[in-house]
Amino acid sequence: MYRQRLTLIALIVLPLAAACGSEPADSGPAGTRPRLTGVQWKVDSVTVDGTTHRAPAGATVRFGEDGGVRGNYGCNTFSAKAAVEGDRVDLGQAKATRMACEKEPMEFERVLSRTLAAGPLRADARNDGELTLTTDGGDKVDLSAEESALLLGTTWVVESLGSGKGARSLPREAAGKAYLTFDGKDGTVAGSLGCNRVSAKATVGDGTITLGTPTTTRKMCSESLMETEKALLELFDGAVSYEVDHRTLTLTSENGKSFSAVAKE
Repeated sequence: MYRQRLTLIALIVLPLAAACGSEPADSGPAGTRPRLTGVQWKVDSVTVDGTTHRAPAGATVRFGEDGGVRGNYGCNTFSAKAAVEGDRVDLGQAKATRMACEKEPMEFERVLSRTLAAGPLRADARNDGELTLTTDGGDKVDLSAEESALLLGTTWVVESLGSGKGARSLPREAAGKAYLTFDGKDGTVAGSLGCNRVSAKATVGDGTITLGTPTTTRKMCSESLMETEKALLELFDGAVSYEVDHRTLTLTSENGKSFSAVAKE
């Protein structure tokens, strides 16, 4: 049986193909092809040996103006360098976090990371907001452009909990059940802790949110759900820093407790 466990985030080196050349990722005459950089690309699927694997929520790739690439394999985040020659994208060695997740995201992560590591990829970025990365062997990664999410009014689904430099995904039973929505008009936050409903005052400042004392329902649930609820409640009744990175929200308290959430589709 797969067992969830807390794993300290560490950097590991994945054997991606060595980069060649240094041409910017969106090089070429203006208007000749859609822009590759500056777009948050959501991974839709990976097709290997004729079998298509659907991506879990949160799997992304983003090409930076400086030639850097960062994203999420479906569980762990990664960063790398990329070089482009014509329509060929070559990734350098990638560094990734090492966080244990549920079985399905981890299986997809292995498929995606291996496909990105298969050598120079042919990039086909189309005007319909879609991108396909194809290996010389015909395997491919299908992606689509994703709009940024706003802090206020978005339903943020909690995916992982952190403490200091450690992080863990939610237990399988809690996956998709914990979420929060910030209401700027009323100055409140409301949602679910995985078991019970929660609401509180929420004052948004410059990079910080002051959360009031939470009001919750009093339902009893399984041990894993109650542990998730307890961890989330530790972020209330005080100030937390927040960061919205496209469609990912991270809240961090002064004592290092944190959670990461993704915008609901």
